[in-house]
Amino acid sequence: MVRPEPQTAGEPSQDASLRATLRQGYRRGLAEARVCPGAGCGGRWDTCLVPLTVLIVDDHEGFRQMARALLEAEGIEVVGEAADGEAAITEAERLRPQLVLLDVQLPGIDGFEVAARLGEASDPPAVVLTSSYAAASYRRRLAQSPARAFIPKGELSGEALAALFA
Repeated sequence: MVRPEPQTAGEPSQDASLRATLRQGYRRGLAEARVCPGAGCGGRWDTCLVPLTVLIVDDHEGFRQMARALLEAEGIEVVGEAADGEAAITEAERLRPQLVLLDVQLPGIDGFEVAARLGEASDPPAVVLTSSYAAASYRRRLAQSPARAFIPKGELSGEALAALFA
């Protein structure tokens, strides 16, 4: 776990150093989190970088395996996988990932409906829709979706996902 140095007001070099540390962490698949160092923290919270947790949802096992290998190689923690919309909702509730990488075209409930249902949770995960088709194919539905982003499958990377938390 990388812990940036505490910021001191009026010290621009420390601010620049903190921003540089955070940028490097995001490139390695880390996300910023506020954590309490212990039960007796007395209300004091620290900011640190923790591995980004992801649930991969796709009906093609080959894509799930490739995405898992790619993301884990970039420092992202893949906490689970699902092959359809119903399983995606169940696993997201059970695993509570920070991000759900969600295929648009799923058997049963499609990715847009899954994104909408996940968005209704009290603490919803970020949703990134993905497809082998270009975003232009889904322009209207993407505009209405609560998803944070759309990434074509061919452009998937840990850096692209982590950048959404920057």
